[in-house]
Amino acid sequence: MNILIADDYELVRHGFRGILLDEFPSAVIEEASNGKEAERIGRQSKLSLIIMDMSMPGKTGLEVLKQLRAEFIKTPVLICSIHPENQYAIRVLKAGGNGYISKDCLREEFIRAVKTILSGKKYISAEIIEKLASAFDENI
Repeated sequence: MNILIADDYELVRHGFRGILLDEFPSAVIEEASNGKEAERIGRQSKLSLIIMDMSMPGKTGLEVLKQLRAEFIKTPVLICSIHPENQYAIRVLKAGGNGYISKDCLREEFIRAVKTILSGKKYISAEIIEKLASAFDENI
């Protein structure tokens, strides 16, 4: 399994790396510190998953995601951000992303998101699912 972690903060990349290697000891992990580097690695490497920050220098995670999808690169992408889920989760999914989580989530939720996406499914938090379901109630 090959995973790209793209975040402009080294400490965040290191934290994600540690969590992932605890759960997937044989994983090969690449890192990118900005959007342009993430896009380049996303094009050139055979990856199982890209974990990417929404806000990075050069290009945002959303811009990188849209560009990769425009080039028909199907690598699953999980966007992690400090930005509120209710503002970005649906945008990420509409752009072709496979999931969105907040950086303040628990370790268990992060691993659940990664495993869900690696199994071929989409991931958003239970809180966002509830908000979406409630929106249907309002339209009845």
